[in-house]
Amino acid sequence: MTITTLNALSPLDGRYQTKLDALRPYFSEYALIKYRASVEVEWLKALAAAKDLQEIAPFSADTIKELDTTIVNFSEADAAQVKAIEARTNHDVKALEYWLKEKFDANPEIKKASEFIHFACTSEDINNL
Repeated sequence: MTITTLNALSPLDGRYQTKLDALRPYFSEYALIKYRASVEVEWLKALAAAKDLQEIAPFSADTIKELDTTIVNFSEADAAQVKAIEARTNHDVKALEYWLKEKFDANPEIKKASEFIHFACTSEDINNL
């Protein structure tokens, strides 16, 4: 089915679509996945920096840079990979957690801390960007 103003879900993706294109990087599903990834990464960095949490070692500057770079360079292809995992898990935030674990599998610091990626969080915590 071709999307037209007659069958669009709302006027936003119908007649106002061209006027709202600039908002896609902020309000699209891609953007939601990217912002969720940012929340998960910032949470993991905060846990690693917590001095009273002995179960996770502090991250090196190189690892922090790798985490930050992954978020800055997060692409639609990355979001598509998350969606492919979601097709198997039927859970959007869990799919992101799995993607992050796969993404950083080659980094021994992150791999050792990978079970902390979503530690003590609910999906709602991650969605409350």
